[in-house]
Amino acid sequence: MTDPADLRRQLAAAVPVGDPAWRTALATVPRELFLGNGLFQFDGRQWTPVHRDRTDPGEWLGLVYQDTTWVTQVDGTTAVDATGPVTGRPTSSSTLPSLIVRMLDVAGISEGHKVLEIGTGTGYSTAILCSRLGDNNVYSIEYDPSLAAAAADHIHAAGYHPTLITGDGLAGHKDDAEYDHIVATCAVRHIPPAWLYQVRAGGTITTTISGWMLASGLVRLTVQDDGTATGRFHPDQIGYMLARPHERPPRPTFHQHAGHTRATRVNPALLQDWTGQFLAQLAAPSAELMTTGAGVILVDVATGSQAWTEPAGGGWTVHEHGPLRLWDQVEDALTAWQDVGSPPHSDLGLTVDLDGTQRVWLGRPDGPSWNLPV
Repeated sequence: MTDPADLRRQLAAAVPVGDPAWRTALATVPRELFLGNGLFQFDGRQWTPVHRDRTDPGEWLGLVYQDTTWVTQVDGTTAVDATGPVTGRPTSSSTLPSLIVRMLDVAGISEGHKVLEIGTGTGYSTAILCSRLGDNNVYSIEYDPSLAAAAADHIHAAGYHPTLITGDGLAGHKDDAEYDHIVATCAVRHIPPAWLYQVRAGGTITTTISGWMLASGLVRLTVQDDGTATGRFHPDQIGYMLARPHERPPRPTFHQHAGHTRATRVNPALLQDWTGQFLAQLAAPSAELMTTGAGVILVDVATGSQAWTEPAGGGWTVHEHGPLRLWDQVEDALTAWQDVGSPPHSDLGLTVDLDGTQRVWLGRPDGPSWNLPV
């Protein structure tokens, strides 16, 4: 099938979403306009560009209307400009359509609402918002000037004219505040204070909280009259690229140090669990996670502290070196989680207090908690 309208309708019909108005938006917005002339495919090792002008039109549209995220830029190199496979980190993508509408659905966005989108990207999600809310209610900000220019071309070609800003999304856009909702298509390590100031009381902030272990959780916060905000995480296993100012710094080559050695109290395999890894990241927010065939490795970017595990008899041994006992921190968090039955993300909540402290709590606001790195 090569009719884009039919492909859009099929895609929209297959997407699970609570509010059917988002299906209408998916069926309306031509995604092919937003992928431009190239995308990257990943084979687990490198990113291979696929160019539109070298691909069968039917095959190209088949790729466009897959419910998948297509990376369009890797370490600043666009797929169109790539002459061959590249390695590196994705720096821009067209998010899978079902995730876009899931985020907008979770946010509670509806007709008449004024929305600030953090991260225009290709402009596809911006156009979906415009299709539902109208141009005058949509504001979108993009950090990368070249991506912002390309997104503007895509959005205008699709017939939409929202307010587009090039700048730091973490600072929001105060000129047109207050907003009913802020929705971020990038992940953050903590909620930027500017977002809280720019949402009306009773409005929402919907974003993914992530970090240097690349664990993440989708949260919707409601801003209160006193300027605090609180909300629960959703069970969705959703991950976005970190906002560039929140990205991990370069990590030096890892060299094992024996340090203090003891038996572990929990199985390191818990860090393979979606919620287990997220809790580990909360407990050791400046550490990166690596896995080996024999166990896990934690390296603290700030202090150089490290912890690594290995099998020992019927259990595991951990070696900790440096000023931070990384495994102790992680183990305490995982034990607290196991003590209440290892619930999913939906048992976690986030509160932003008046003093700026941002606490992720387990079960209820006065339960075990971990501060985000503000």
